[in-house]
Amino acid sequence: MIHRFLKTVFWGIVAVNLLTGCSQHSGVVLDDSSQKPIAGATIFHNGKMTLSGADGEFVLKRVNWEKPVLVKASGFRRTQTNLAREEPVRISLEPFDAKGVYLSYYGVRSDTVRGRVLQLIENTSINAVVIDVKPDEGTLSFQWSIPLAEKIGSMSRPTIDDPEEFIAELHAKGIYVIGRISVFKDNLLASKRPEWTIQSVKTGSPYAERDKMAWMDPFRTEVWDYNISVAKAAAEAGFDEVQFDYVRFPVNTGPTVATYRKEYSAVNRGEAIVGFLKKAYQELLPYNVFVAADVFGITCWYDDESGIGQPLREMSKWADYVCPMVYPSGFTTGFMNTDEKPVAIPREVILWSMQKALPIVNGQHKKLRPWLQNFKDYAYDRRQFTDREIALQIFASDEANTSGWLLWDAGNKYNHTAEALQLLETGSVSNLLNKPLIAEQKVSQ
Repeated sequence: MIHRFLKTVFWGIVAVNLLTGCSQHSGVVLDDSSQKPIAGATIFHNGKMTLSGADGEFVLKRVNWEKPVLVKASGFRRTQTNLAREEPVRISLEPFDAKGVYLSYYGVRSDTVRGRVLQLIENTSINAVVIDVKPDEGTLSFQWSIPLAEKIGSMSRPTIDDPEEFIAELHAKGIYVIGRISVFKDNLLASKRPEWTIQSVKTGSPYAERDKMAWMDPFRTEVWDYNISVAKAAAEAGFDEVQFDYVRFPVNTGPTVATYRKEYSAVNRGEAIVGFLKKAYQELLPYNVFVAADVFGITCWYDDESGIGQPLREMSKWADYVCPMVYPSGFTTGFMNTDEKPVAIPREVILWSMQKALPIVNGQHKKLRPWLQNFKDYAYDRRQFTDREIALQIFASDEANTSGWLLWDAGNKYNHTAEALQLLETGSVSNLLNKPLIAEQKVSQ
């Protein structure tokens, strides 16, 4: 009787294991074009994440035969596949580098602006667009089921009526769609939840910079959760990637300027930002959406948190892409130990920055996708960035073998962009290299 009972229990456990996925299954991730193994691919199955090894191989330790395997890797398109019991799963990923432009919250609503940007994409090699999901103001571009957003009214002025239809139309044109989310700079949330903000020592009100946009406290996990819920909505709507911007502390806001929930120290700042990214990355795994983080250009040069909570090395572990804003106008003369104005050497600024960033991200060059300057200089001589400056920046990104590039123009005008791409496509950019590349410089101390 006892023997029969134990036998019944045993086979019951076996049945449960088969149903719940306690068996193992192996697989390999390969580059579709070269059939070479892809190391570091993210594989998600049945609630568990694993990474492919140097040989591209991985093991799923809790298999559910009814659930798909979700796979993504930096520099490739994402995919998903079903499992077969008879053989290891073989996954091929198509290489992809995003070459994108930014379309603002207001620009996407305007037929003229939206049409101009989409026409630029259609007529050039640009294959991606970054669209505001939540800009600095904190209003959302579309309506979705987000409880806190409903409470605070951030969906009251949508600029995309039907995000699923809109994204499907972009996908039909072969456009990779990135959703930009301003995280800790959020004026609307600050006005509705002031207790979650950074507090100004001077005024006792939510801290804001010259643009009068208030900042949320990166130590508040409530702010983390809200932004992750917005990112999930973007993933559900069909965005290929969510890109977190202002995922940092404001500049020069120590204890004499602002107060926070926790001690304002380098360790705490870095842990807060990395903590947010880690949580976001993990919670977005079931959506198989790429995760990106915008970072200051200076993070490429220093292997620390740069005073703003952006330790590039640690952030890159929880982002498929890090996007340094390496605008030449954002660097000071002498920073790279050259007397040249950064705006006069756009190729060098981009190339050196990517070279400096590469060891910080452990040699994973496809984790890097820089933001490039497609707007007028504001720091030196007010020069217009023409086809020459734009082309040289793109040329440098290609030299560094990054995972594409993104062009920033807040006004969505993109003057000289088509001409810059024409220079590159025809090989005429070589005529712009009228002097040897300046020998690589070390950052000034």
